[in-house]
This record gives sequence, structure tokens and C-alpha cells, in this order.
Amino acid sequence: MSPRPEEAAMRREVVKRIETVIKDLWPTADVQIFGSFSTGLYLPTSDIDLVVFGKWERPPLQLLEQALRKHNVAEPYSIKVLDKATVPIIKLTDQETEVKVDISFNVETGVKAARFIKEYMKKYSLLPYLILVLKQFLLQRDLNEVFTGGISSYSLILMAISFLQLHPRIDARRADENLGMLLIEFFELYGRNFNYLKTGIRIKNGGAYIAKEEIMKVMTNGYRPSMLCIEDPLLPGNDVGRSSYGAMQVKQVFDYAYIVLSHAVSPLARSYPNRDSE
Repeated sequence: MSPRPEEAAMRREVVKRIETVIKDLWPTADVQIFGSFSTGLYLPTSDIDLVVFGKWERPPLQLLEQALRKHNVAEPYSIKVLDKATVPIIKLTDQETEVKVDISFNVETGVKAARFIKEYMKKYSLLPYLILVLKQFLLQRDLNEVFTGGISSYSLILMAISFLQLHPRIDARRADENLGMLLIEFFELYGRNFNYLKTGIRIKNGGAYIAKEEIMKVMTNGYRPSMLCIEDPLLPGNDVGRSSYGAMQVKQVFDYAYIVLSHAVSPLARSYPNRDSE
């Protein structure tokens, strides 16, 4: 499931085409990749996330949009400027490859998050395998985007890091651990055992579960923690799960996956076929 070299090369070409247009406009601008392409945790359907750093009063979204149109980089009807979004971006689909690209300006959080994830991938060699399977699992159920009622990749990655940090078996972090078992245990934790109503997830300082009341104390403007409450390890006071309004739906599919998989591997499964979830 991990990307093939050809896929990586194709995506680098897309970045190069867009970077050429940007450098043409602003020779001193710095273009950086973040998100799943930067960490290597991308599926064939994943977007490429780019951020442009430079000296502007306001993000020059329209200027770049015109330049991209002029150079025929994007499919003509795919290019959109979302200047009212929390983070203003340009969305487009690359003409040659049909890969989707999001471009933002002067936003450092994505680059920092990618660096943070890479550090944990070094620490837990099993993390990428777990993430790619879970991403595909959620994609197939249309639960891989916040705006369709799912959870973001960043939330999913932090949930997986927390799962490995706080796993009761220390051997669960070993590179030769049974990955199938880990997957079932992940589904069991977040589908059955985790108390979404009262508990928040903390990654920093080795990881912990903390009462939502505690999290509320550090949140700004009397913000109430969301159902899936994950303290942002890079931005204290930010709840990563705050937009995931469909978190309980994700919990349900995790629970169902746990039932089906644990039945499939149970020694009793052959004697008692479960026709309903076969």
C-alpha cells in the first residue's frame, strides 16, 4: 500500500511545475511541501499540500491563480480560490496527472506538523503501516475528511501515536510485532474502550489520557472540548478534533471492524460461523 517510486516521482513533477510558476512570479519565495506527501503517508487519492513563504501583506491568492491559469498547469474548471476559509488556499487539479493540490501562504503549522510526524515515525517503525491501512479503511467508508463527517489525517495519526505510546504491552512497539494484532487492538481501543465523553488525548511528555475538564483550563475563550478531543502537541490551546462532528460514526466503524476481525481470527470461528458479518 505504501507509494511506489513512480508515484513519488510523478508527484515531484507536479510540485516542480507549480514551483516554476511561483518562482517566476516571486523569485525569492520559498515553496515547501507538507502533509502526507512530505511524510510518505499518502494514498493514490491524497492531495499534495504546498505552502509558499514570502513577504506579503495579504496572501496573493488571485495573482497566483491567474499565473497558474496562464501556464495551463491546472484543469481549467478545477482551480478555486478559497479566500474566506480559516486558512485561505488555492485548490486545483493538475492537468497532466489529475493529482489534487492545495496551496497556502505563510502558514507554518503544516510544515511543523510534518516534521513532528516524521520524528514519531523514526521512534515507532510500525506507525506508517498502521496509518496507511487505517487511512484506506476510512477512505473506503467516506470518513477520511472532516467536511464529510470523518476525521482528519492529523487526528488519525495522533490517535495512532497515542495508541502506541500507551499500549500496555511494551513489545507492541517492536518492529517484528504482529501487525494484524495491533490493528485489531487499535479498533478495540477506539471502537469499544476509549471514553470519548470524558477523556482527551495528550501526546506530549510521553503521552497520557486526561480529563476534558483539565483540557478546558488551557483552552482559550472558554472553549468546550469536542467529542474527539486531542490536544495539539504543537499549538497548546488547540483541539485537533474540534471539527470532527462525525467522530461517533468513526467510533462505530472501528467497533464493527473489531467484531468482524476478532471473530475471523478466533479459534472458535470455524465452529460457529457468524453469517451476518461474514
